[in-house]
Amino acid sequence: MADVPMDFFARQDQARRKTKWLVAYFVLAVVLLILAVYAIALVIFSGAPLRHLHSGALIPYAWWNAPVFLGSTLGVLAVIFFGSAYKTSELSAGGSAVATLLGGRLVPQTTLNANERKLLNVVEEMSIASGVPMPQVYVLEDEGGINAFAAGHTPSDAAIGVTRGCIEMLSRDELQGVIGHEFSHILNGDMRLNLRLIGLIFGLFCLATIGRILLNTRGGNSRDRNALPLLGLALVILGAIGVFFGRLIQAAVSRQREFLADASSVQFTRNPAGLSGALQKIGRFSLGSRLTSDHAPDLCHMFFGNGLGDSLFGAMATHPPIPERIRAIDPAWDGKFAPLTPELAQHVQHAALDDLAHRPRTGLESTGSGMLAAGENSPREPGVPFLDPIGTSQLRPVASAPPVIRADAVLPNLGNPSSLHLRSAEQLRDSLPENLRAAARDPQLAMALVLALLLDAGEALRRQQLAGIARQTSPALAARCESLYPAVAAVACRTRLPLVNLALGSLCLLSADEFRQFSATLEWLAGSDGRVELFEFVLQKIIQRHLAVKFIPGRVPPVQYYTLKPLLPDCVVILSALARVGSAAEPEIQTAFSLGVPFLRAPAAAPLGLLPLEQCGVAALDAALDRLVGAVPVIKKNLLAACLRVVGADGLILEAEAELLRAVADTLDCPLPPLGIPGDEGDANAGE
Repeated sequence: MADVPMDFFARQDQARRKTKWLVAYFVLAVVLLILAVYAIALVIFSGAPLRHLHSGALIPYAWWNAPVFLGSTLGVLAVIFFGSAYKTSELSAGGSAVATLLGGRLVPQTTLNANERKLLNVVEEMSIASGVPMPQVYVLEDEGGINAFAAGHTPSDAAIGVTRGCIEMLSRDELQGVIGHEFSHILNGDMRLNLRLIGLIFGLFCLATIGRILLNTRGGNSRDRNALPLLGLALVILGAIGVFFGRLIQAAVSRQREFLADASSVQFTRNPAGLSGALQKIGRFSLGSRLTSDHAPDLCHMFFGNGLGDSLFGAMATHPPIPERIRAIDPAWDGKFAPLTPELAQHVQHAALDDLAHRPRTGLESTGSGMLAAGENSPREPGVPFLDPIGTSQLRPVASAPPVIRADAVLPNLGNPSSLHLRSAEQLRDSLPENLRAAARDPQLAMALVLALLLDAGEALRRQQLAGIARQTSPALAARCESLYPAVAAVACRTRLPLVNLALGSLCLLSADEFRQFSATLEWLAGSDGRVELFEFVLQKIIQRHLAVKFIPGRVPPVQYYTLKPLLPDCVVILSALARVGSAAEPEIQTAFSLGVPFLRAPAAAPLGLLPLEQCGVAALDAALDRLVGAVPVIKKNLLAACLRVVGADGLILEAEAELLRAVADTLDCPLPPLGIPGDEGDANAGE
């Protein structure tokens, strides 16, 4: 099988272009519907006593009738607009709204069910490996077929749902292939397109609904010639036509993306047999991937497999045929679907139990071998650079010996995690102390875990911080922070952000009041020693970026910047801050900054000078990142390429540089896999 295209940003651009085509197709369908409604309205009302509103005179029949055309246009637009707006509003909460609509049940991260634990473990590993925040995971209890979906506006509000049949019938490797497929939809920007498609299709469907209502209307007496039932019948027919074309749009947008998602899953897991086995089981299973939910027709384009069964001549199928998908990833497949044995579900259940009982411990909690340098063991090591609230403090270089990581080997992995990242993520997750893993999976303990990451290594200041946490939240939360601190202080520095990544899934379950209190306490704790260190800034930025979508109402920020010029000052802030994090020597800082500037692809006359420290502190970084999130993918790509050249100017990527780089990429919705995985030091695809 040929390798899947590697450019994350090209795929994001492709998703944006597909959105434009989707809108174009939709507008064309609306125009055709308006013309059809107008034509039918002319026929219906030509024989009806249609009189002028003011004079009362009969309106003569003609091919052009402005009042009828205006009424037809406004009526069709109103129905479609309000229908689409209603459905879009209903799904505004993101992936969780879709899962709930389908009857999904949120899987608690503390579940002891073997199949559900297997599912959560796979999602956790892929979350760490890809740099995507831990999505919420749902099980569709009433669905016996083998299917799954990923939904959301952005990775921040993403949810992954699987059917009960999926977790009961698939082995761990097969489930990993399916979840890898769904993660590719998250990384490729497909989810937002899918949600927009749902809203538009529902708007077209509303015409048929209005038609059914009009069919039941009656005149005041038997002598009245009531044309509304005839109009209702026409709208039912037109609504069916609109839905038909809507299904064609679904198929056109969705079908080819399934091949790409399959290829991306194999690229991620390096296990074609897993995904091939899942597809073969769908082909062998009596229920296949069919769905029973009443909402399945509106959402069928976002599932792993075809949820509606065979369609008319395959023209409206949202997914390629199962045999074609299998041969694309497994050319050696013999083309036969052997029948499933009754013992299969029991075999998978036993395998899940055995996997949980015998999962090995890797001992990585005490070593940073092959990874980014761990530095000191406390969450605030001596030598880690910091930025005070106004950016006037001195940045200090990290005194450690991290591995050499080539800057040009990092960008190809962005949005394209490899099997090496996946294996390393599994080892890292299993290496964490059990109490930290348990804390990351519980909303209340997750708050304590994140706050414990910011506690000072000094006993006196830490006591003051714990007292402050007790005052601002509760003594119970402060006690949890204190109990978690020894384990937090003992883990390697490189595990901090992956641990936060896992905790994000639990923090999403907080109430709005709990989040506001937690956010305020986090901000206070970061500045409780009179300065804001780099990790403290990064942690706050990641928390706010991913949780504000849920707790602070407002739509997803649109793309606002299509050219680099208005964003050049913000890019300079980012590059200046990164250059100053890696070194304290002014010549080295200037050299690093100069190496990154050309990769911005800025006009030759643009003023791009290194900023003094006081102009690239926390406040300036925060404002710059907030504006840059509205840039088109090519600007983000060039900025990240420039950032990598700056941090890699000396041939090393230090822990502090990696954390700030992670915050930059994360804010730009560009999931960055963990750095320092063996293979980053050389060829980006080494070992794959």
